[in-house]
Amino acid sequence: MLTSLITAASAFPEVELTFPNLFGGFTISYRQGFELFGIKIYWYGVLITIGVILAYLYASRRAKSFGINKDRMFDVVFAALIGGFLGARIYYCVFQTLDPNGIDYDFVTTFTTIRDGGLAIYGGVIGGFLCGFIACKIRKVNFRAMADLASLGFLIGQTIGRWGNFINQEAFGAQCADDWLFGMTSVDIIARDHLEAGALVHPCFLYESVWCLVGFIALHFYSKKLRTFDGEIMLMYLAWYGLGRAWIEGLRTDSLMAGELRISQVVAAVCFVACTIMVIVFKILTEKKHIPLYVNTEACRELAEADAAAEAERLRKKKEKKSGQSAPSILADGAEDITLDEETAAEDGAAEQEEAPADESAEPAAEETEDTHNNESEENSDGSTDN
Repeated sequence: MLTSLITAASAFPEVELTFPNLFGGFTISYRQGFELFGIKIYWYGVLITIGVILAYLYASRRAKSFGINKDRMFDVVFAALIGGFLGARIYYCVFQTLDPNGIDYDFVTTFTTIRDGGLAIYGGVIGGFLCGFIACKIRKVNFRAMADLASLGFLIGQTIGRWGNFINQEAFGAQCADDWLFGMTSVDIIARDHLEAGALVHPCFLYESVWCLVGFIALHFYSKKLRTFDGEIMLMYLAWYGLGRAWIEGLRTDSLMAGELRISQVVAAVCFVACTIMVIVFKILTEKKHIPLYVNTEACRELAEADAAAEAERLRKKKEKKSGQSAPSILADGAEDITLDEETAAEDGAAEQEEAPADESAEPAAEETEDTHNNESEENSDGSTDN
């Protein structure tokens, strides 16, 4: 199987990427994907999937500390993933179409040409939070607490997913100095931006991946001890990512444009300013009004107890069903054992009567006792069989 995958990788042309100033200079040769059962699979998609899985595993481990039931969380995450994917695609296609130099998409091509690429992270964030909000209302999950947990998951997914841009040789920046430590180059990049041979560009995907990793580490520890209100981590995530993206987007050459403005740069700057202000305001209000975190409220405890009771009832019914299927039939072995025991008792009683001293007056009683035992044995035997 492994051999067939490696062989099938030839469906993708080999590409090279060079970092001349990093670790003494080195070149990486690779393919952008592989073919499985005749279907081309890009490493970009594989990395995004890995990021989603790791984010979910992390969220599952931290769910209890946010007062969220894992089963309810799964439903919310599932809905948010669908909304995030659709949002990322629609956001990208809309702003590409609005850009005079972009690609024109209509309703059909937005979804039929998705394998050609085109996803925007801010569209994914918007779509994910919107669908997640609806799912939280349906599944009775506290949205702000769930948003805090989801934001940490977003940072994990973005940290890993940006390396898909590295493999695709996209999301790179403008030309940088020849001695810049992280400067990179390739034949495709030079041809795409019409640069001179050997020119180096900024690896924007690397900057953003590292930025998200640092943000995740910081917010992970902050959320354990310092979180004071529900929604705080979400706001801090949007502010942190907005700050980094506003700077990094200014280096990119493939930005979504609205006239002279870079769409994502504007959105990022607005997120940073607005969310920073909201964090400060809500912190003051929370401290002033002594508003507890959702995980510490009576509503959270009641829902947790209800979920625990429901789970215990489900397990009880499952156990009863399982034991009922494996229990021996009363009409089979049980009835046979009872009949044999009754017959043995009757025979023992008759033997004792025969061994008693001979007495004419006692003989009829013995015979009567033997008959009585035999009759009772027959009646008990019939009754056991009917049960």
